[in-house]
Amino acid sequence: MLQPTQPPAYQGIPAGYPQSFPSQPVPQGPHAQGPYPGQSVVTMQPTVFVTAAPLADPVPDYLCYSIFTMVCCCFPLGIAALVYSCSTRNANSLGQQALAEKNSKTARTLNHVALAIGLVFIVLLIVNQIMAHKE
Repeated sequence: MLQPTQPPAYQGIPAGYPQSFPSQPVPQGPHAQGPYPGQSVVTMQPTVFVTAAPLADPVPDYLCYSIFTMVCCCFPLGIAALVYSCSTRNANSLGQQALAEKNSKTARTLNHVALAIGLVFIVLLIVNQIMAHKE
């Protein structure tokens, strides 16, 4: 949930400035005016800073796994997994748990498929080299 926090502390009065300012009368009534005729008074509310509370258990985003599969195994599926990993990270930071879980599962599946394709390709490449040297 969103929780208000304290505003930043005010700085002290720098040297050379007067320590107190002359007080002016506070206007009263429905048509309050400032210290000069025709000047209106503006009332301002204090600023409240609101921060989002982090999730208790963020969903894993598999970002490192995605980068590994993109570089070492299968480039196209690695890119797709990387996109879903970044989407998972964004959904985690926005507190969208369901979307984060969906993107996380998709990224994990794409990473597993890319790793399998990469391993099969490497095994086929090794077998091809062995068969070429036997002839």
